[in-house]
Amino acid sequence: METVCAVELRNITKRFGSVVANDNISLTINYGEILSLLGENGSGKTTLARHLDALLPLQEGFLRVAGWDASDPSHLWELRRSCAMVFQNPENQFVSSIVGEDVAFGPVNYGASPEQCRERVSGALEQVGLPGYEGRDVYELSGGQKQRAAIAGVLALDPDVIVLDEATSMLDPQGRDEVLSTIRRLHDERALTVVAITHDMELAAGADHVIVLADGRVIADGAPGEVLGDETVLSRAGLQPPLAVQVGRELERRGFDIAGRGKIPVTVDGLVGSLCGSM
Repeated sequence: METVCAVELRNITKRFGSVVANDNISLTINYGEILSLLGENGSGKTTLARHLDALLPLQEGFLRVAGWDASDPSHLWELRRSCAMVFQNPENQFVSSIVGEDVAFGPVNYGASPEQCRERVSGALEQVGLPGYEGRDVYELSGGQKQRAAIAGVLALDPDVIVLDEATSMLDPQGRDEVLSTIRRLHDERALTVVAITHDMELAAGADHVIVLADGRVIADGAPGEVLGDETVLSRAGLQPPLAVQVGRELERRGFDIAGRGKIPVTVDGLVGSLCGSM
């Protein structure tokens, strides 16, 4: 099925009683893009993301994911295979205590043969850096390994889009780095479309596309360099700029020409390059 973008939303509105969680949201996400969806708690970002794999039904508006119309009940099975979500706490999505059985759950439900399941499980675990873990107990894994096992469970479905719902927020720095490294490698190798719901500004700085929500509405939509250095937008959303921006501003106050004719870099590598160039 041909489509020009991985995700298309038009005029999405979601109400829970008198509370408007999403208010007339329209946006597009291109194939192969890493998008960071930012906003403080209650901004509507998780509600919006849970529309993408039809965990929440449409009330108002239009949604198409990987070519599938979310308003058509006959499409939901394929839509959910095409768009898979990894939750904040991986233990909330494990259906078996054995790694291999858990990763096989999706393919089994979509009719894969035993041989196909074995191939998909082995391949998915290899892709997330857990080869040979089929027989391991998921509850004996580290936090980062659990999250990577959860990612393997969705990779086994061969999705077009992966949604990460604060997937690194419960991890220690090592686990966080493991998961982020895995996601970036999978994105590069498989051209996966990744939607990352996050408060992590460093993760957002490394994305291709950033959307900021406040009070259920999109208040910024653009490249990280445009959005993450905008103090007005971030303040309205209850967010702080990335560390590189904060350090860059302080260095400029001390006389260093960090931005030059452009803007302060939003990544540490960019900041280092600008700093070296100004010396």
